[in-house]
Amino acid sequence: MRAVDVYFNGRLAGRLTESTPHEYVYRYDTAYFADDRCPAVSLTLPKTRQEFRSEYLFPFFSNMLSEGHNRMVQARIHHLDPEDDFGILMATAHTDTPGAITVQPV
Repeated sequence: MRAVDVYFNGRLAGRLTESTPHEYVYRYDTAYFADDRCPAVSLTLPKTRQEFRSEYLFPFFSNMLSEGHNRMVQARIHHLDPEDDFGILMATAHTDTPGAITVQPV
């Protein structure tokens, strides 16, 4: 099992977990959920107490990943399989991401 904490503008928003290569779970942090000033991290992941489950990495998070040559370079630098979306997310999405979302490995 691998997991990352998801941050919105530096504030902990939730946790994304890869339970198995075909089971992903996203859950909002309790304090973030309780604060009405905090928006959802994505329209596809509205603020709710329920866990979101998917058989593949949620498109919102996979869209944060590089493609093509950049992805191959990142995989080589971090000694990852280029097809390992979650591993690449863990290794690269803590800085220099488009938008307000970053992640940190747990």
